[in-house]
Amino acid sequence: MQTRPITKRDFDTVVEVIDRWWGGPISTFAHPIFFYELGDAGLVVESDDGEIIGFLLGFVAQQPSRAGYVHLVGIHPDHRRRGVGRLLYASFTERCQGMECERMKAITTIGNEGSIRFHLALGWAAQEVDDYAGPGRKRVVFTRTLR
Repeated sequence: MQTRPITKRDFDTVVEVIDRWWGGPISTFAHPIFFYELGDAGLVVESDDGEIIGFLLGFVAQQPSRAGYVHLVGIHPDHRRRGVGRLLYASFTERCQGMECERMKAITTIGNEGSIRFHLALGWAAQEVDDYAGPGRKRVVFTRTLR
């Protein structure tokens, strides 16, 4: 497996496969802004034969302090539980450290136990926040201090 920055061609592939990989409609979350304006932080993982088997769409936020934000991660169903997600997060963390981020952040919905277990296993802190995504829309907010 190899991690590298996302390209336009990769982004086009992500948009084509994401609903299938996630098991439902989520392609609107793979917004073009993550390639055109924030593309220097997006990553893909390729298998040894060059197939895209995972991606991470993220960016570095400037306020209130420099933070690497993981927006969306997708792993090909045939490659789950094989270290693809860990590799993506390690590569993104390294990029964030190189960009002098103080922390990292990600969110998920209440009940997304796979995401919660994954982030906790990587050492992220988790907190349920009421109304995070609007009235009555609680989310689990993950954070990790880098400094």
